[in-house]
Amino acid sequence: MLCTMESFVPEHSIARAIDAFVDGLDMDALGVTKSKAAFEGRPSYDPRCLLKLFLYGQQHAIRSSRKLQEACSLNVEVRWLLGGLTPDFRTISDFRKENVKVLPKVFHEFNKKVVSSIETGFIAIDGSKIQALNAKDRNFTANKLDDRISWLDAHCAEYLRQIKDADERDDDLENGTVSKEEIERKLKEAQERLAKYQEYRKFMEDNGLSQLSLTDADAKLMKNKNGFAVAYNVQTAVDSESHLIRDFQMTNQPTDHGLMESTAESVLKENEELGKSSVIDATADKGYNQVEDMAHCLEKGIIPHVILPDGQDTYTLELPYQENSIGSTKPGDVLKGGQIPEEYKDVIDKISVKTKRKSVKDESAEAETSSPYMSKDAMIERAAEGYFVRDPEANVVYCPMGEQLRQKCIKKNGNVRYANKTACRHCKFRNKCFSGKGEWKEIDFNKDTLEKPNKTWLSGNGTSETQSTEKSEQKPVPRKGHFEVRKVVEFILRPKRELMNKRLCLSEHPFGTIKRTMNGGYFLLKGMEKVTGEFALLGTGYNMRVAYNLLGFQRLMQLMR
Repeated sequence: MLCTMESFVPEHSIARAIDAFVDGLDMDALGVTKSKAAFEGRPSYDPRCLLKLFLYGQQHAIRSSRKLQEACSLNVEVRWLLGGLTPDFRTISDFRKENVKVLPKVFHEFNKKVVSSIETGFIAIDGSKIQALNAKDRNFTANKLDDRISWLDAHCAEYLRQIKDADERDDDLENGTVSKEEIERKLKEAQERLAKYQEYRKFMEDNGLSQLSLTDADAKLMKNKNGFAVAYNVQTAVDSESHLIRDFQMTNQPTDHGLMESTAESVLKENEELGKSSVIDATADKGYNQVEDMAHCLEKGIIPHVILPDGQDTYTLELPYQENSIGSTKPGDVLKGGQIPEEYKDVIDKISVKTKRKSVKDESAEAETSSPYMSKDAMIERAAEGYFVRDPEANVVYCPMGEQLRQKCIKKNGNVRYANKTACRHCKFRNKCFSGKGEWKEIDFNKDTLEKPNKTWLSGNGTSETQSTEKSEQKPVPRKGHFEVRKVVEFILRPKRELMNKRLCLSEHPFGTIKRTMNGGYFLLKGMEKVTGEFALLGTGYNMRVAYNLLGFQRLMQLMR
């Protein structure tokens, strides 16, 4: 009996949908490399075949280029997709790396084909930490480097002491067990590591970095439900009706604050291109509670429904008043003109135009970064008296034990929080700094403060709290700026609770499915741009499976052609 490759592929196989979708793409318009065969030499593999291979791999949790190469020989559906071609794993891997900018375009092309023919609802935005190709031991913070440098300094000093004692005794052995040559070898290794860590710290200080990742420079150490990991924070916007991933955003920001507008904006643009509503509803959890971000969302046409803090029913937001926007029909312009747009009447009330006095920093004037203390030693000496002393030039705080507390975060009110978890855990006087459930000291400084008293230390030294406060106020940092009177539109945002209740589990399902596809692993590529392309492949594979289940095979094939 004569058999063909076509007969081995099931009639309703998703491989047929992949084949139809990729064949319908304009590879030249997308910017795919080697989309046209060279005039001379041996022709390269058709990029359509390689793209089909990757999309099929996402459907079946095959991500490794070597596993994909193996599937080209063993998997009947893959052999049918590629026409019997068996590309090498390097060819497969190079295609993914060379077309990272193209893969997000493929993701959006698939969405446009599907979203235009289905009913859409509001979007649910959420973020999840996905591990990068960077071990925690290859990630450094300033505090971590300070601790290692201090530890190596002490070891180098001890090795030098042991060598000196051996020389004075004219003895080759140290304590009768370790030879002088062995100690010198350990000293050399410690000095090399010390020089390496000092170089890392200098590089971070020169470039203003809070973290340094050696394998994947864009990845950062983040907290997740399993502890800490060097990862990326991926934001997704999931449609409430179809459960498709409408768009995603790759970030290395440890928290979700301020990411709602940037994640939902492209969904709004896509709706406008497809002739859908020019205003969308977006829901999110408490991690997106940032009033500035929500105000910017309303300015663009995105209605934010962010879960309210306990005991709160509304958000008070404001936007700059704009007189020439009164004649505009755009919701954001109408809102800035001091009126409630028709699209926002269900969620906005009590709007008013107010005049407020706001502080404005002079951009032309250089910020004051010099310290009234003469040197680092003088600051450490002052701190030893019972103070936390801030060095504005180096952006560090010295504690009474002489340890450096480095910037941890910037709070909403502009204050900078400093901490050094490692130093506090090893400090024998930690109970004199703080008490309670915390394991380390965290202290906030504003731009005008250079020192803060440690009440416990000062009371032990016989210094009164009033005297210490007076001393700390004698060394302010001048702030260069001025005040301006501006008109703002202040209004009350009342999110819809029914939408916030419906958002539960909308975003968690895509992340759970994608992480299962990744087999609980990590990004195979390195760098923000490359992992964006890798996630675009994962998202396209997820959306194709969702569309297959939602529309059925026949309808999906019609949309793909």
